[in-house]
Amino acid sequence: MHPHWKELIGPVLWFVVLGAIGAIGFFALPQSWGSWVDIGRIVVAAIAVLLILWLAVLPWVTWATTHYVFTTHRLLMRTGVITRKGRDIPYARVNDVSFEQTVVERMFRFGTLMVQSASEQGAVIFKDMPKVEMVQSTLYKLVEEDRNRRIGADDAGI
Repeated sequence: MHPHWKELIGPVLWFVVLGAIGAIGFFALPQSWGSWVDIGRIVVAAIAVLLILWLAVLPWVTWATTHYVFTTHRLLMRTGVITRKGRDIPYARVNDVSFEQTVVERMFRFGTLMVQSASEQGAVIFKDMPKVEMVQSTLYKLVEEDRNRRIGADDAGI
């Protein structure tokens, strides 16, 4: 899963606003500038494109390349485009799973998930986790199943 879609509201607004401002600036340059109109249009278009890339495309790519994965044995977090970051937390190391939601977050069904692990890095905080309450209970069940599986393997002498 990805972070909640609300992360894309700002980039979409920036795209619309900068696209409109860029188009107005491109076509509103006075013809009295003569040959400078073409240079002005190139400058306006270049600035608009750079701002759109920085304020709209980059946040969207960051959102699209951020993944939260729950396997049968661990929780994985992956993020980044050029420089990738990852964190794997084996369920055996999970001590506590909790979440927080404000009223607005409850309305839009997302929140902050906190996973306490028994490692040097401590807690991992997942902001803007969609369906955070369901994710918290699912993660808790996966941790319990992992513990039961390990206890059963220990009892069998494995």
